[in-house]
Amino acid sequence: MKTTISTALTLLFSLILMTNVLAQSDISIDYYLPDDISYDQSVPTPEEIIGHQIGQWHITHDKLVYYMRALADASDRVTYMEYAKTYEDRPLVMLTITSPDNHSSIDRIKENHHLLKDPSQSETLDVSTMPVIINMGYSVHGNEPSGSNAAPLVAYYLAAAQGDEIEQILDNAVILIDPSLNPDGLQRFSTWANMHKSIKASVTDPEDREHNEAWPGGRTNHYWFDLNRDWMPVQHPSSRGRISMFREWHPNVLTDHHEMGTNSTYFFQPGVPERTNPNTPQRNQDLTMAIAEYHADALDDRQELYYSREGFDDYYYGKGSTYPDVFGTIGILFEQASSRGHAQESVHGVLTFPETILNQVTTSFSTLDASIALREDLLDHMRTFYREAQDEAANSSIKAYIVGDSHDNARTWHLADLFSFHDIDMYTLAEDAEFNGQGFKRGEALVIPAEQTQHKFIKAMFERRTEFTDSLFYDVSTWTLPYAFNLPFAELSQREFSSSLRGDQIEDPQFPQGQVIGGRSQYAYLFEWDEYYTPRTLYRLQEAGLRTKVATKPFRAVTTGGVRDFDYGTILVSLGIQDMNELDIYRLMQQAATEDGVTVYSVSSGLNPSGIDLGSRSFEDLDMPSTAIIGGEGASSYDVGEIRHLFDQRFHMPITILEKDELGGADLSRYNTLIMVDGYYSDLSSGVTDELKRWVRNGGTLILNQNAISWGKGEGLVDINFVESPEDSVKQRRYADLSNTRGAQYIGGSIFHATLDLTHPIAYGYNREEITVFRNSTDFMELADNPYATPLRYTNDPLASGYISEENAELIDGTASIIVGSYGGGRVISFADNPAFRAFWFGTNKLLMNGVFFGNTISGAASN
Repeated sequence: MKTTISTALTLLFSLILMTNVLAQSDISIDYYLPDDISYDQSVPTPEEIIGHQIGQWHITHDKLVYYMRALADASDRVTYMEYAKTYEDRPLVMLTITSPDNHSSIDRIKENHHLLKDPSQSETLDVSTMPVIINMGYSVHGNEPSGSNAAPLVAYYLAAAQGDEIEQILDNAVILIDPSLNPDGLQRFSTWANMHKSIKASVTDPEDREHNEAWPGGRTNHYWFDLNRDWMPVQHPSSRGRISMFREWHPNVLTDHHEMGTNSTYFFQPGVPERTNPNTPQRNQDLTMAIAEYHADALDDRQELYYSREGFDDYYYGKGSTYPDVFGTIGILFEQASSRGHAQESVHGVLTFPETILNQVTTSFSTLDASIALREDLLDHMRTFYREAQDEAANSSIKAYIVGDSHDNARTWHLADLFSFHDIDMYTLAEDAEFNGQGFKRGEALVIPAEQTQHKFIKAMFERRTEFTDSLFYDVSTWTLPYAFNLPFAELSQREFSSSLRGDQIEDPQFPQGQVIGGRSQYAYLFEWDEYYTPRTLYRLQEAGLRTKVATKPFRAVTTGGVRDFDYGTILVSLGIQDMNELDIYRLMQQAATEDGVTVYSVSSGLNPSGIDLGSRSFEDLDMPSTAIIGGEGASSYDVGEIRHLFDQRFHMPITILEKDELGGADLSRYNTLIMVDGYYSDLSSGVTDELKRWVRNGGTLILNQNAISWGKGEGLVDINFVESPEDSVKQRRYADLSNTRGAQYIGGSIFHATLDLTHPIAYGYNREEITVFRNSTDFMELADNPYATPLRYTNDPLASGYISEENAELIDGTASIIVGSYGGGRVISFADNPAFRAFWFGTNKLLMNGVFFGNTISGAASN
């Protein structure tokens, strides 16, 4: 019988009955770690540094960092590094743990390991002599803390344990420990749990405040994003640092330790076999299952309940446990039933915080056992993965992708920036080209060859899939990046792709620079609304006190550089109506061109050769946005966070979060725009609702999203009808099919084609009627009765990529995505879909900003 860390643990642990709550004073490190071996006394235990035993209190992030530093200072097996900072300026930490000999040759180990990705050299590698790289990540959700509390215990064992078994592990592995994937969320939750803890008598009542965080909770990061969905989009600094570390090490195994509901047991992958991404090779799942047997053995020995091949899937490549799969790594998800505090009643008895930590420690050790035992198989899997990817690329009918929009260089840059974090080779387009009716301009599009190391990832990012073996998804069913960025793209065949299309290689994408064409003006400046960051420019100018106007018609103007056509949504800054001196205005324009990538045109006369003159009534005066968003219990914290991030990080605009419960005391006259995201608002009092109606009647712009539209309809703020589902004609179904039948009607996240009215203020800055939108709801709005009030509608047969049931596919055809209504002197803009999804849906989030800047310019005659 093989000796493992896991079996050693079981010889030392007696069964802890869940009906008995551990007294805090009874917890010792022996509860978690084997005590039949010796430990290096010069290496401090967690308790010696943080001042309490693990599990007595929820560890705060600062204490976690202090301990990891102390461990590295005390042990020659451990090195410490900080690889990124969070929005709240907390460090993200990585420990590298291996034998001193391996540390001394760590650069050579990395270099050889990276050769596994190169089929021209990998076959000569002797994997029997190479260490396996294991990356253990804990608690990407801050209020799932058992992982981050287990991390110092695992690290201590690896740093301090003595004996042949630990020497074998350290000689044959490089172990990377990321103890807190979400420091801001962990700090937020640990403060909540500790501040509500009862010191003498544990309160295990699930209704107790300790177990029920206030909105928005500690799951997410500073902007309330789920960081476990950001591995592919990399929109946040912690994710960017993490992916950089992934690229530096390219581990063979990556673990992702989570928690789930208190009444659950324990989960580890592979998950539902039918819901594995088709781009993931079967060998990945086979190895995941082989590793799972070690987890099962360890948990069996401790008589723990668990499950493995149900509930969770391995489909979305933006998740921490699935992203690695498309790079030859084995990603593994763990889910532990959560005490959500220090001790809580469950259907299995009282679940204590130490018990949750112990399970995470146990499977961390079983991961080490499995990785050492399967070391050569894991190394060979990575080598084989890239050899097969090379063969697949060579045999693929697609040889390259071209993507880019000459009207908006910033969106193209953001896509290139995303790809650069995933080690994708890209080139500028060397010459103008047209494919499948799409035109691409030299220097303003990307060329991405299919035959390169990360072929699998590229394929998965451009793929449009509408057929699936299973109709249930744990997360989104698609994420086609050109659709997300609303960028024209083309797939090039062998005949179409030529090396002459490839310009300079893009190794470090640079933010596009605008310019002030014509220099300093004596009359006015114009800039079109096409570039992504024009909202930032406009707000910059308005905040400085400049009066601004927007063109509601196209026109031709004489600029200092010559005659030029300008489109709907062009912004006018006329010098004659300003209080600021002309030199300072010019400097503002130069700053906008440099920092926002906007091209500004100097104009010498208000008389235009055709179309409207600059003094025309067709130029609408613009107010500086003063925007509030309703948050609090019932409102989606994800959606509030996405919009807050959009305003703050993208456009440098303030947005006030009004607590729903405090609306009655808010002075709404401070704001001209109010946003209500997806959520439930039926608990608003009649007095608050009447005040909201009064505010809209007086000229406010109210933006409603998803379920908020239903509330608005119920209160008479919008005149919208929803498409009703036909009555189910099947009168008898099998009980066992209930979950799958209902789940099949859910749209977890799919992409649809829609048509945009380019003349409408909501569409200013868009140049193609065709647009793709992201949808994750099943409420379908009928077209507005007013034919001018639906600026965005779905096409017939609109599915672009992802899953939708046949029933919902019929219902969605030709329905509305955006409807504009009037209520008194104000406007109510209803978005059926989330325009700012996960911060990477660049293609539609500007529609929201158009509602903010131009909502009050929409004619009442064009509203429902």
